[in-house]
Amino acid sequence: MGAGPETLEKHLSAQAGEDTARNGTRRIVVLAPLIAFLGLAAIFIVRLMGGDDPSRIPSALIGHPAPQTALPPVAGLLREGAPVPGLDPAAFKGEVSLLNVWASWCVPCHDEAPLLMRLAQDKRIRIVGINYKDQPDNARRFLGRYGDPFAANGADENGRAAIEWGVYGVPESFVVGRDGVIAFKLIGPITPDNLEGVLKPEIEKALAAGG
Repeated sequence: MGAGPETLEKHLSAQAGEDTARNGTRRIVVLAPLIAFLGLAAIFIVRLMGGDDPSRIPSALIGHPAPQTALPPVAGLLREGAPVPGLDPAAFKGEVSLLNVWASWCVPCHDEAPLLMRLAQDKRIRIVGINYKDQPDNARRFLGRYGDPFAANGADENGRAAIEWGVYGVPESFVVGRDGVIAFKLIGPITPDNLEGVLKPEIEKALAAGG
């Protein structure tokens, strides 16, 4: 005997419910990775925008030797009529260095330039630069405007050196000890606050350390 209209309606309703449940499960499975990614991204953004200081994002290179990346000098850059040398990894050995990654097109670099000039007055440290993806004439104009704190300045035209140094963005600064080991990394521009509260104490630590 065939099913009546009510029985058939109940069967179709149950089947539709099962299909809806299966479709919902599929959607959850498909969306789960996206939800997890968005959650992690939200945590990262909150950490950057919240109480955690982005300048203190850890670097995998801290405690390791400075990258052995040699760079040619910025073309045409002179000091007292003599060419300013490029980046020589061997020159990190024997004295405390502050390496600054900068560019003339980098707006925060303009703000931190006077502070680098102030640091250059401390003859206990050697300030060196990596000029990142810049044009030589623009780099020379930048240093002509603000002053040149760099004892050496390498031209990183293709960004390879910045990758090897683990640079997140321009500007960044690294304290390198007398042993050629990276002691500290400052992400973002040098400011009056972090100069006195963070960078100078890290430089003093490196000066006090052996090597």
